[in-house]
Amino acid sequence: MNTLLSLTDNLQSFWSNTGFANVEIGHIVMILFGLLFIFLAITKEYEPLLLIPIGFGILIGNIPFNESAGLMVGIYEEGSVFNILYQGVVQGWYPPLIFLGIGAMTDFSSLIANPKLILIGAAAQFGIFGAYIIAIEAGFAPNEAGAIGIIGGADGPTAIFTTSKLAPHLLGAVAISAYSYMALVPVIQPPFMRLLTTKKERVMKMKTPRVVSQTEKILFPIMGMLLTTFLVPSGLPLVGMLFFGNLLKESGVTRRLAETARGPLIDIVTILLGLTVGISTQATTFLKIDSLKIFIIGALSFIIATCAGIIFVKLLNLILPPEKKINPLIGNSGVSAVPDSARISQVLGLEYNPTNYLLMHAMGPNVAGVIGSAVAAGILLGFLY
Repeated sequence: MNTLLSLTDNLQSFWSNTGFANVEIGHIVMILFGLLFIFLAITKEYEPLLLIPIGFGILIGNIPFNESAGLMVGIYEEGSVFNILYQGVVQGWYPPLIFLGIGAMTDFSSLIANPKLILIGAAAQFGIFGAYIIAIEAGFAPNEAGAIGIIGGADGPTAIFTTSKLAPHLLGAVAISAYSYMALVPVIQPPFMRLLTTKKERVMKMKTPRVVSQTEKILFPIMGMLLTTFLVPSGLPLVGMLFFGNLLKESGVTRRLAETARGPLIDIVTILLGLTVGISTQATTFLKIDSLKIFIIGALSFIIATCAGIIFVKLLNLILPPEKKINPLIGNSGVSAVPDSARISQVLGLEYNPTNYLLMHAMGPNVAGVIGSAVAAGILLGFLY
């Protein structure tokens, strides 16, 4: 009899620790979100390198368990494996390493050949500061508004780095929002590009950019780092690593280091960042009204950034001579979703003029947007941190 009671107690104890016994509706909702991310990544190829780790991370993070059992499997349980890996997000270690890899794979030639394109990247940052104001009006504290606003830069690592410093409690919502809108660039941007441009503007051809010398390519990351970080020292972890990676690429004597930075290193860090960000979206911490507000403001931020870039090009064309006018379709690429937003410029350009190749021109403001979002993050950290 005692043996039977003991066995019953053991079975009851086992059952109380299963996911079935601890599941809540919020866990099911988040698991469906994770499955949606994986579905979009595989069937639509929307940022699969990001959405699959994040989506699977959401599944892991929403497996229910008995928190009082001390299993040490949750991401918020100090000392657990996932908690240790998550420190790379919370402490801001992963984003600079990703920027190192981005720098090592980025060609700044288009921007160097036509420096005025950096103004488009700067104009797109209106999305960040516009969303900051909207978030303040929505009732968020200034530091929270700064973290939410950075979503408009369409740069996941920058959003994570900024939020980890300004509002760590919003990390999950901000990161998921930023990466979601990065993945949805092909869906969100084209309607606004068509709305804000005329048929005449869409078929506009641009002059082939000049050839950039190797010396210019080497000097650019050095001068770019000095100028931007002297202006905004708080952006040093992101901007410094971005330009360092680019120097590794362009110097011609550190090919192995550049290949490591843009290959194995960025792949490993992307896996860890995406997975742990996904795991952090536990239903109990993620499914709140503030998360919904962040998604809405994040969408507005991205739309403002897209429209600001296009409108700025149209205004700039008013003072440029005919041979130097810019096709407004590349204004959308001022956001730093590289290279997706530049690719959208190319696709729409070919749609209205099959002989119009805008990709090489759109990459200028696109890489400028990467620099711009990092600088904007530094500005926000400078007066809010």
